[in-house]
Amino acid sequence: MKSRHHNNRSVELPNFCHLGVSLRIALTVEAAIIAGGIARATDAEAFWADFISLSALAQPALLFCLLVLCAASRWLRSLPYTKGVMATLGIAVGVPLAVAWWIAPLSGGMPVYPPAIVGLFALGLGAGLLVYFNLRARALSPAITEARLQALQARIRPHFLFNSLNAVLSLVRSDPRRAERALENMADLFRALMSQANHLVPLEDEVALTRAYLELEQLRLGDRLQIVWHIQKMPADALIPPLLIQPLVENAVYHGIEPQPGGGEVSLNVYRSSDKVHIVVRNPVAADASHHKGNRIALANIRERLLLHFDLDAQLKSEPMGAVYQVHIVMPYTRERTQPAPAHPDRR
Repeated sequence: MKSRHHNNRSVELPNFCHLGVSLRIALTVEAAIIAGGIARATDAEAFWADFISLSALAQPALLFCLLVLCAASRWLRSLPYTKGVMATLGIAVGVPLAVAWWIAPLSGGMPVYPPAIVGLFALGLGAGLLVYFNLRARALSPAITEARLQALQARIRPHFLFNSLNAVLSLVRSDPRRAERALENMADLFRALMSQANHLVPLEDEVALTRAYLELEQLRLGDRLQIVWHIQKMPADALIPPLLIQPLVENAVYHGIEPQPGGGEVSLNVYRSSDKVHIVVRNPVAADASHHKGNRIALANIRERLLLHFDLDAQLKSEPMGAVYQVHIVMPYTRERTQPAPAHPDRR
């Protein structure tokens, strides 16, 4: 469950399985250990001795705490926010106390810290980190961030609409069924553009939307646009940011197919490997280098969206590979839905 704030947007506990969250926790703990050692030490030798003794307790406690938090992350995030915070703090205090009790007989003459000190240190550090993650979530979730996500999504070029309408008009009399199908595709595409931007959507829906877009492009490009799908290993239930694949394919068509008099082939490979979802889009490299700048801007937009949704757990790589340009996205395989903010009455 989530808490609400003044923008009526949801704030929830972080996903403790995400690399970015774990890394921030680990760095904060290390910084606290160093700060504590500096505050207590009278000289460099005393600092290193204190640092080693603190690390001997803190590192195993941190490792076990992160493992427990990751295992319980889905359950913690399903609780009401206040209860989730209390449960998280309970884990943050209970695990270090258990580790301290387990390590005490093995200390071998090293300082043994009283349980009260260990508990207070863990409680203070855990509370401080939860405040930080709460403030960070609030900073990323106000209306200005949703507006930025919507702006990053709404990338379909204006002339695409007019070209598609012209193509539909040319089919109304000669092939009315195909014209109707094209209008349905346009409706699906623009409905997606107007939908909520702050939650994840099923991968199979994104693929269906991309197919609708490509059918519209093939109305005007005809045989110049060849599409190859490799989606046999696609995890249909995976959740990804909305309108992630379509802009990549739009880029591929605009920068790789349109400049080629004879057209070319766009290939899409979507598959799961271990706990990651891979999306690979390839298109021919156009001889006209003036398209590269726009391509970079679009990729920067998608990279920012991945960062907002997955932090450090997602990556985007783009590179020319001979006569082919490739964009490769890797993101976590997740089926955990994020709840959108209440929709406006005129939204689906």
